[in-house]
Amino acid sequence: MTVPDFAARPQLCDDVARLVRGRIFDGTYRAGCYIRLDQLAAELGISVTPVREALFALRAEGLIAQQPRRGFVVLPVTGRDVTDVANVQAHVGGELAARAATDITADQLRELRHIQAQLEDAYARDDHEGAVRLNHEFHRAINVAADSPKLAQLMSLVTRYAPESVFPTIGGWPEQSMKDHRRILSALESHDCDSARAAMSEHLAVGAVPLIDHLVARGVVVDRGPAASQ
Repeated sequence: MTVPDFAARPQLCDDVARLVRGRIFDGTYRAGCYIRLDQLAAELGISVTPVREALFALRAEGLIAQQPRRGFVVLPVTGRDVTDVANVQAHVGGELAARAATDITADQLRELRHIQAQLEDAYARDDHEGAVRLNHEFHRAINVAADSPKLAQLMSLVTRYAPESVFPTIGGWPEQSMKDHRRILSALESHDCDSARAAMSEHLAVGAVPLIDHLVARGVVVDRGPAASQ
């Protein structure tokens, strides 16, 4: 994972949290591993304050725990955790897509098609960072079109628990994602609320299975848990 220029924005702990979260899900920080404040701060070239804030945020997410006099330890990730997040995303994301289908404008559809074209190009070039960014933009554009700020905010909070950076590296996922996105776009273009809800829900839920397989193979997940619902 590329380390962002933290020194330029030391007041933002979100970048640190994103980095640590990514390292947990890619297996760099395994369950039982201790994350040292001073070491991480030195690596990133920042003070310990934003690092501490980031680790407190990850503790609230249940990814790490704080142990007296020993620091922060990485907690196990289970298949149930991943599936629960996918199911919540599927439900909330489906409702947002249905609402977007009602009132999405021609300009918003044009922008979505443009983002999707860029995303498919990023996948074709194996530009993983670009694919993650563009995929986020695609979903965010739909959530904005839904004109439901509180629901979109909830979706944003849930998405923090989903290891988005992992998906472009999962075998077969880029092709599945492109197929799903085209189906979602078609439903939005037809202003078909039911189809948009179903397409988005299935897209967000179906990713749980290959994601869990990917994380199991890397020793990140040891308990597969139940399958995601669709």
